[in-house]
Amino acid sequence: MAYRTPDGPGDTTGPDDAASRIAAWQRQAGRHGLPWQHTRDPYRIWLSEIMLQQTQAATVVPYYERFLGLFPSVVDLADAPQDAVLHAWAGLGYYARARNLHRCAQTVRDQHGGRFPATAAELAQLPGIGPSTAAAVAAFAYGERAPILDGNVRRVLARYFAIEGDPTAARIAQQLWGHAHALIDAAPADLDMAAYTQGQMDLGATVCTRTRPDCARCPLAQDCQARLQKRQDELPTPRARRAQPLRHCWMLIAECEGRVLLERRPDAGIWGGLWTLPQFEDTAALQAACAALSATETAQTLAAIDHVFTHFRLRIQPCWLRLPGAAPVPPRADQAWVPIETLDAHGMPAPVARLLAGLYDGGLALR
Repeated sequence: MAYRTPDGPGDTTGPDDAASRIAAWQRQAGRHGLPWQHTRDPYRIWLSEIMLQQTQAATVVPYYERFLGLFPSVVDLADAPQDAVLHAWAGLGYYARARNLHRCAQTVRDQHGGRFPATAAELAQLPGIGPSTAAAVAAFAYGERAPILDGNVRRVLARYFAIEGDPTAARIAQQLWGHAHALIDAAPADLDMAAYTQGQMDLGATVCTRTRPDCARCPLAQDCQARLQKRQDELPTPRARRAQPLRHCWMLIAECEGRVLLERRPDAGIWGGLWTLPQFEDTAALQAACAALSATETAQTLAAIDHVFTHFRLRIQPCWLRLPGAAPVPPRADQAWVPIETLDAHGMPAPVARLLAGLYDGGLALR
């Protein structure tokens, strides 16, 4: 039995056993040692899915285990201060995920009695949970027949059905969602949803990789359209590369009596909610801040460092100002003098943490 895929460039027929083959392959050859596997706890599954967004599993594992040690339940996470959550997240990047994680936990506590909803449709209404993440939680925790479409699955489906076009574009994504639903609809009623869902992730992460896919190990190789057309290297269609603009900023390391001046970033924007060094757009603003702190001391210019974001590179020029005498009152309400030995108790962006760790002889614990 075969089904017809949605109309468009990838309108081909696919066998009704593709989902079963993926599930069987996962049980035999997929990943089985990740710490969030072999659980039906929606909290642990949800946490892993959020952390795995745009972050590799090997990077996530130590964060995941430490996070659960700090916040063993969704209510523990909801009750924690945002500072503690951001501190535990520091280094994983994309900090909006951490803020949404905290808001979601509070919503589950306040509106759902501390229990996650049991369907993908309900889960998708929670803060920070999109349709693919909601489906993954519903499939793993409750066995719901809900399709996922993360980055790995987009690549697998784009190759299997020879879908042309940027898989992140709305039109192509809609087409891929159609295939994802159709594969489940055509699968037998007893499909192991946990194995199938994990299998799609494993297939994209370990076999149908972005470059040099290992088609010999793929359970879908026999009817994969990209392989049959010898277009594995062409599909999915690469996103148009844009030149990364270089931006500059200046950061002030103001030190006084064994303390460093930090400021909290606003929730919106880059590094939202984290503690960082006072940042300036030009040298005039930096010099004015230095003069406000001390009329006599001169800041020392340190080596610049580069940090790469998704859409631009940031060149940070740090300047070190050591003040004699008692620490002055912080210039702004969102600033504080923090003892050097407790700097690592504050969630900071990775480049700022590295800068301070190098400056203070590694006294700042990096994660």
